[in-house]
Amino acid sequence: MPKYFETFPNRIYDLNNDGNGKLVKDIFRRMKVRDNIKDNMALYATYDVQNGDTPEIISYKHFGTTDYFWVICLMNDITDRFYDWPLTDQAFEEYVKEKYANPQAIHHYEKTQSSGATEGDGPADYEHKIEVNSTDADAQSVSNYEYESRLQDKKRQIKLLDKTYLNVFVEEFERLVQR
Repeated sequence: MPKYFETFPNRIYDLNNDGNGKLVKDIFRRMKVRDNIKDNMALYATYDVQNGDTPEIISYKHFGTTDYFWVICLMNDITDRFYDWPLTDQAFEEYVKEKYANPQAIHHYEKTQSSGATEGDGPADYEHKIEVNSTDADAQSVSNYEYESRLQDKKRQIKLLDKTYLNVFVEEFERLVQR
């Protein structure tokens, strides 16, 4: 199987518009995994990213090669390795200290909603919580640190494409990127 950028077509790019173009990869093509594929639980397994895991490490653990890091990124809408991927524990601590003058200050107040889902589906699911004013009965404070920690926990839960569908996925990607 070809590596990620090998699948992209070449284009002539004339930076100075002087007729002396260079052959370059057309890296501006964007692909998105269709929602019906990402939502089909039979096609993937969930994985909790461990401290220090990178897409390449997970690709090696799951597919036996680092070559399919991009499949992991596409399956999880990761376009920015710093902001879309969970930080290491040390980088997270530094990030929170840099972002907030007081990480333990109150970020917002919340309470459990009274209708619809009233419990989370797992430890990183807070969909059952709604933001409220501090004066609201049952309001609970959420610190800046806890808020950022929740965002990291959500990023840690990723989808790994089942290995049996890898070749079909790669072939479809190659077909679409060549259009």
